[in-house]
This record gives sequence, C-alpha cells and structure tokens, in this order.
Amino acid sequence: MDRIDRKILSILQRDGQISMARLSERVGLSLSACHRRVKNLEGDGKISHYAARLNRRAVGLEFQVFIEIKLESQRKENIRAFEAAIREMDEVLECHLISGEFDYLIRVAARSTEDYEKLYRDRLSEIPSVTQMKTLLSLSTVKEFQGFHLGD
Repeated sequence: MDRIDRKILSILQRDGQISMARLSERVGLSLSACHRRVKNLEGDGKISHYAARLNRRAVGLEFQVFIEIKLESQRKENIRAFEAAIREMDEVLECHLISGEFDYLIRVAARSTEDYEKLYRDRLSEIPSVTQMKTLLSLSTVKEFQGFHLGD
C-alpha cells in the first residue's frame, strides 16, 4: 500500500459517496487508474464495506454507555458463550476483549435510561458467566470515530 492508496482510503472514510471522478482529481490519478486502485483495495479486503454514518441523537438514541464486564473465568466455554450472546444483541455497538481488571468493554446506545436498564437487567445480567458489570455513562462525545489514521 503506497501513499496514493492511503490517501484514497482516507478520503473514502470521510466521504464514501464521493464520485470516482472527484476522487481521482483529489488523489491526482486518471479516472481509470483511480477506479482500478479502489477495486484492488476492495478486493484485498482493505475496504470491507460502505455504510452511512448516522447521527445517534438524530435517530433517537440519546443514551450512550460503556460497560466493563467481568466473567467468572477465562474458560473457553465461558468466552464462547458470552461472545455468542453479545453478537445477538443489536443494541451492543462494539465489544472488545480487554486486559486489566475487567474482561470486556462494550458500547451501547439506547433511547432512554429505561431502555438501557431493560437491556442491563433482562439480557446482559442473564448471561451465565457474567459476574460483574460496571456502567460508565457517556456525558458527551469529545471526538467521534471518523476513520483510521493512515499516516501520510
């Protein structure tokens, strides 16, 4: 991956609907060369998909929390069962296996505290291997994810 590929990826992360003509202008390539590079980046798996980034609050998801989760043990069965349960929860936006005092960090968006409480009580706390959960309320977002920094 060279400088031009990184520039293409950076632009596409910010504007996935940019026309190929405009993209080729911005990176200094002919239309056909730019199109070929984008197709190669897609084929190589560097671009996994295209999607619209929604405004969380504008679609009614006012409440955002991060939850640290501890499992009773690191046995494979517990890990597999927990991860399978989390994959089934559409409200869980992200789930990361982490190091430190807790085992997982998840991010959830909900319409209200009541909706979050229902998820917390009825689904997350019912996962058999979960022994502890710590909720961290997001008061505001200082910097939203806008794409990966790929350097120059």
